[in-house]
Amino acid sequence: MSEALVTYLKARLDDEADLARRCDGDGCGRWSAHGNTVEFCEVEISGFHPAIAQHLALHDPTRVLREIEAKRRVLARHVLSPAVGDPQPPWDDRDDCQFDGAPWPCDDVLDLASPCVDHPDFPRGT
Repeated sequence: MSEALVTYLKARLDDEADLARRCDGDGCGRWSAHGNTVEFCEVEISGFHPAIAQHLALHDPTRVLREIEAKRRVLARHVLSPAVGDPQPPWDDRDDCQFDGAPWPCDDVLDLASPCVDHPDFPRGT
C-alpha cells in the first residue's frame, strides 16, 4: 500500500504539471483577472462571474508549477524509511516518517493525497 500511494501521488503531480505546462504555451506570463475577464497569453476571455475569473487567474500555470514542486518536496521529506528500528536518523541527521515509530503513511502524506481521493486510480485502503 505505501508504495502504491507514493506512486499514485507522483503520477497525479506529473499529470498536474503536464497540464500546467500545456496551459502556459510559450511562457506568456502571469494570468490575471479584471472583473469578469481573465487575461492570459495576450488573450482575454470574458463573461465569467468575477469570483470565477479570480479563481481561474489564481491557477496561473507558473504558480501551479511552484505549488507542485512544493508538494514534491513535502513528499520527499516523508518517505518511508528503509531504516526501521535504526537508532539513528537514516540520512544527513534528518528524521523521516517512520524514524519516530509513527505509522506510515503519515498524516502529511495522506493530506497530500486527499484532494484526489475520487480519482479512479486512487489506491483504496489508505
